[in-house]
Order: sequence, then structure tokens, then C-alpha cells
Amino acid sequence: MRSVRTADEMSRLSTQWRRAGETVGFVPTMGNLHRGHMSLVQLAAGRADRAVVSIFLNPTQFGEGEDLEDYPRTPEEDLQKLREAGVDAAFLPDPREIYPEGFSTWVEVEGLTEGLCGRFRPGHFRGVTTVCAVLFGIVRPHFAVFGRKDAQQLAVIRRMTVDLRMGIEVVAGPVVREPDGLAISSRNGYLSPEQRRQAAAISRGLRRAAEMAAAGSRDAAALEGAVREAVAGQDQLRLQYVSLVDPETTEPMSVLERTGLLAAAVYAGETRLIDNVMLEPAPKRKNGR
Repeated sequence: MRSVRTADEMSRLSTQWRRAGETVGFVPTMGNLHRGHMSLVQLAAGRADRAVVSIFLNPTQFGEGEDLEDYPRTPEEDLQKLREAGVDAAFLPDPREIYPEGFSTWVEVEGLTEGLCGRFRPGHFRGVTTVCAVLFGIVRPHFAVFGRKDAQQLAVIRRMTVDLRMGIEVVAGPVVREPDGLAISSRNGYLSPEQRRQAAAISRGLRRAAEMAAAGSRDAAALEGAVREAVAGQDQLRLQYVSLVDPETTEPMSVLERTGLLAAAVYAGETRLIDNVMLEPAPKRKNGR
């Protein structure tokens, strides 16, 4: 595996592979790689002739008071995991490689970024789309892999690549969970033992909503209520939002008449956790009920 530090070297390497007729798969990460990240890496390595993973802690997607300074950094451990996974290149740029002097361009997707997490993290998705656009321009992949746990991010990146005619396929990887259902995240490491125990209630609420939908429940308030109830029973948890939305547009849905995304953000102490589940409406009976 090659460890690449500069944008020019990364672009030359990718161009070389593409000219040889090889497909390039890309997984952008902020490092501190866990099983969730590695599932995306394995997906990319299995589909592409050449797999590239970036490790870049992007400052522009962190807001004031967020955890940029405290975000876990484990570069040596990350590189070892990527070597073992058969990655062809790890791209570890300095911030000046991504945002050189004079950088003044921002990429912003409107509409999709206004609800869910965007309502509470102003500027976050502008940072995400901008850094991804820059990384795509450097790595020049045929496809890029993102996790379904960050469902709004997935929808936003898909919209960006389509609108800007980037010619990059956006591939979705599944949510990876702990045995008790908690979605794996780098921020789980911030949790105290009691917060960690209680955090499993988030996925329990989402599973309950999925069971309700499968049994015929279609009312958004009732489905969202399953998550509210699960979180309300835990004194270390505080619900920021839970919302049933269209998974492509993130527009709120009042009734589950087609595939819906039930997304939630919950604080465990000072740590913000997100999770979601895709809901399918149960087939209507012949009498319309």
C-alpha cells in the first residue's frame, strides 16, 4: 500500500490506474477507523481494481463548540488496518493540500441540507460537500462509498454528484452495529459506561418503529413516537430530533405510503449520536385496510 501525502501525487497515481483501464474505488474518512469504516473499505476493495482511502479530519464541517480538537486521531493504527484490508493507496493530506492559500470556493446543496442534522449544525454540510468535491477532483474515482448511518450526508452527496455531472457513482454501505444494536461510531468512545448502556435504546426504538410499520402502522407521529418513548426512558439520553422523511429529498412524511427514512439524533451526555432505519409500508389488504 502506498501512503500518499500530496494532491499531485494522488492525482498522478489515479490517472495512471485509469489509463491502464483499472477502476478506482474511493472511501473518504476522517480516520479513527472502526468496523463501520472497514466495511466500506471492504466494499470498495471488492468492487474496484484499485481502492483508495483518504484520512483527513476536515475542519470545515465542524461548527463552533463541536469536537474538532478532541476528535480521536489514530493514524498509525488506521494505516495498519488499511494495509491488512488490501487497500492500494491511503491518502493523508495536510489541510493545506485540500485548502491551499487563496481557497475561496464552496459547494452547497440547498434544500436537502435544511432539515434533520442540517437544522442543528449550520454550515456542516457545506463543509462536507466542499471537501468531498475537492477529494473527488484529486482522487478521480469511478465510485465512492458512504455509509447509510449518515443517511442525510449520503443523500446530499448523491445530489451533488448528479447536479455537477461528476460521473461518480455513490455506493451505500450498510449500518454496522454493536451486538446490542448501537450503531458503530467514532464518537461512541466518548460515552461513559452508563451512557453506553443506555444508548442502545436508540436502535431499540428504531427497531420497534420498523416492527410497527411491518404490522401496518403508517402514521408518522406513531412511528416517531416509538423512538421518543425508547429514549425518554433513559435519564442519560436527550432526543434532539426524530423524523420520518423521504430518503432522497429529506422532505418530512406525515404518512408512510412509500419507502421512508426514520432518522434520529440523540445526545448521550454531551455526545451526539445519530441513527436511522428504512421503513417500508405494509401491503394494504384487499378491503383497503
